[in-house]
Amino acid sequence: MGILDLFKRKPEEIEALDLSWIQADMHSHLIPGIDDGSKSMEESLQLIRRLSDYGLKKLITTPHIMSEYYRNTPEIIGMGLEDLRKAVKNEGIPIEIDAAAEYYMDEIFLDKVKNGEKLLTFGDQYILVETGFINRPQMLLEIFFHLEMAGYKPVFAHPERYQYLHADKAFLQDLLDRNVILQINLLSLTGFYSKQVKDFAEQLLEKGNVQFFGTDCHNSRYLDMLEMLPKTKVYDRIREQKWNNTDL
Repeated sequence: MGILDLFKRKPEEIEALDLSWIQADMHSHLIPGIDDGSKSMEESLQLIRRLSDYGLKKLITTPHIMSEYYRNTPEIIGMGLEDLRKAVKNEGIPIEIDAAAEYYMDEIFLDKVKNGEKLLTFGDQYILVETGFINRPQMLLEIFFHLEMAGYKPVFAHPERYQYLHADKAFLQDLLDRNVILQINLLSLTGFYSKQVKDFAEQLLEKGNVQFFGTDCHNSRYLDMLEMLPKTKVYDRIREQKWNNTDL
């Protein structure tokens, strides 16, 4: 051994990612070609095989429905789901595949709710909803109200990423006081988006309104970073708690 070998650092070993403790992922973009997620069936199958290898038993994939960008419908998503299920079965990947949607909350979405249009849900009438990352929609609380009046249970997707919640602690507290269900991206806990988002995600966990975790998987880069989750300080703690994912 040369003297330089003494100063070489051994690569740090990272514990293999285990997601069996949530059993089901309820936020991802795995139907190919209909939003900003997977671009091909081949890519989808590669991602799904990796998710299965992490110990997940079920995937509820949630394509975007956004009036300005992704004009998906329950019919479009249903056809994509059918094709994806067939491909997963043919590949022999041992995982259940279902679909809902990630709805962008705007005036058009509010009209859909008020008009009683068919909306895609998962579990016990849960519906995944999101906003833009910078500015709070003025009708946000109104939309939550009408969803609840229609019998839905809105799940607020990745609130740790919304800058308006970082800046407006009073409004955040208002949401918490209203018992709005929160879903955190596991990637947020790795620092994938930013340290600010990571810290805010940890704060939300402490406040107790988080009921769901999601991968929000779009491509392989997401899963590469997700494999860093075992290095985080919260990994062991969140694995020991009960999350609503396990009831899906």
